[in-house]
Formats: sequence, structure tokens, C-alpha cells
Amino acid sequence: MTFPLHTLETAPVDARPAMAAVRTKFGAVPEAVAKMATSPALLNGFLGTSAAFEQTTLSAPVREVVVMTVAVRNDCRTCIGIHSAVLRRLGREDLVAPLRDDRQLADPELEAVRLLVHRIMDHAGEVPEKDIAEFLAAGFTPQNALEIVFGIGVYTMSTYANRLLRA
Repeated sequence: MTFPLHTLETAPVDARPAMAAVRTKFGAVPEAVAKMATSPALLNGFLGTSAAFEQTTLSAPVREVVVMTVAVRNDCRTCIGIHSAVLRRLGREDLVAPLRDDRQLADPELEAVRLLVHRIMDHAGEVPEKDIAEFLAAGFTPQNALEIVFGIGVYTMSTYANRLLRA
């Protein structure tokens, strides 16, 4: 299936404000956004939920561990590339290779996050109590665990869409 590569002029009217905002923020409209615009509901939903995920109590490195773990697991090259660059901008180059290779992280707190993401996805959310206790013992809260579920949902949507779009 081929998806159109929309411009601000060809996109459905309801997708244009989101595309314009992305262009203002990043200086261009990435291919994934131009193709996602085919469904204004998807584009607006993804941008809104990703913005909400950025407002959680999770630190930026923790959020990026969530995103990269989902992206690698779902083999979304677009997300892996974008979020590797985000980690570098955050000064966390040390996380890029192990996350891309799905290897253990040296930082125990961030490794607890990576493991929880896998466990949530492995068990469709029904994570064994011992694994939840391990996550909480790493210094996290029940709120953090739910915010990680939120991030998994946001970036599962994104990775699946990007793969369908061949973006």
C-alpha cells in the first residue's frame, strides 16, 4: 500500500495545523508526519499524546529509554534514528548503543525502566508482582509505572504507523 507524502497544501484540512506546528518546531515536515497526515485523527492523536507523555513526572532520559525500548522491539528505524539523536542532545550518548542493541544498561535505574517496558509488553500489562517490586525498589513509584504504560501506548502507535507507512 502506498501512502501519499502530503504537503501543507495537499494534506487533509484537519491535519494542516499539526503539520505546520511540526514544521515550525523542527524546520521541516518529516516524512512520517507527511504520511501520517493521511489520517488527521492519527497525526493529531500521536502529536497530542506524545506531548502529554513529555509532561509526565518521568525524566527525559527515562522517557527516552521507554521510547527506544519500544522502537527497537518494534523495529521502527524512524523512531530509533530520531530518539538516538534526542539521547545525544541530552548528553546521553552512553545509552544509544546498548538501547539500539537491546542490551543491559549500566545505570541501574534506567535498566529497571528498560526491563519494565519489556515485562509490560511481554505480559500484556499483567506484570508479575516480583517484577513490579523490583521496579519500585529502583526508586520509582506506581505513578511512574503507569506513565511508562502510557509511553508504551503512545510509541506503539507511532512505531506501528511508521512501519505501515514505510516511513
